[in-house]
Amino acid sequence: MIDHLMQWLLRSKNGVFLPSGSETEKMGTESRLSVAKNKFNKSWLQDHLTDPYVKMAQKEGYRARAVYKLSEIDEQDSLIKPGMVVVDLGSSPGSWSQYVRNRLTELGKRNPKIESGKPDGTIIAIDLLPMEDIADVSFIQGDFREEEGLKAVERLLPEGGSGKVDLVLSDMAPNLSGVGVADAARMAFLAEIALDFAITHLDQDGALLIKCFHGSGYSQIVESFKKVFKTVSPRKPKASRDRSSETFLLGRHLKQMK
Repeated sequence: MIDHLMQWLLRSKNGVFLPSGSETEKMGTESRLSVAKNKFNKSWLQDHLTDPYVKMAQKEGYRARAVYKLSEIDEQDSLIKPGMVVVDLGSSPGSWSQYVRNRLTELGKRNPKIESGKPDGTIIAIDLLPMEDIADVSFIQGDFREEEGLKAVERLLPEGGSGKVDLVLSDMAPNLSGVGVADAARMAFLAEIALDFAITHLDQDGALLIKCFHGSGYSQIVESFKKVFKTVSPRKPKASRDRSSETFLLGRHLKQMK
């Protein structure tokens, strides 16, 4: 049972997803599984099952505890506002899209033009992995780096696809190998592709929020953000475990690109 669950966890994280049978996966799974087995023990399971954020997510109908990381950052930085166009990159299993939908629906109650129970805004989600439907969220199973996936996203934007995005979210994380240099490179790659998407599609006053990890390559990601955004802020919400190197980087207001 543990072996089966570990296989699923290793293959189902947001980010680079290796199709079953790929040569890369065959070469790396055994070593990753060996490292992961040592970490994924009864103590970890107990911590997870007793985690207050896990219990809260189950009670409130969210698909993952990660929702509370976004909600904390939103409360601190007032990210989500009425009428926004929001794109959730690497959205599966969907807790961030759920939160955005619920927040925009709450804001929609103040707008008499918005139908009751509907969000005051547009939510587009995309992932290589499947995601169960969420009301009022347009989901695309595809790759936004490829023309087909990117065009699918753009077709859902306002103004016939020419409209801009107000907020880009990315909780993407790579399949970690345990090799620091390799993992840093994978994280930097995910940060880069999210930043590239934002540069092309964000409104001038828009924002990009991504997950990253402190350690090798982190300072380079921060510098990349500073070249693009007027304001760059690291965020470590309480819902992010203390022992984790996970942090979030928020960039706001695009600079004029030369």
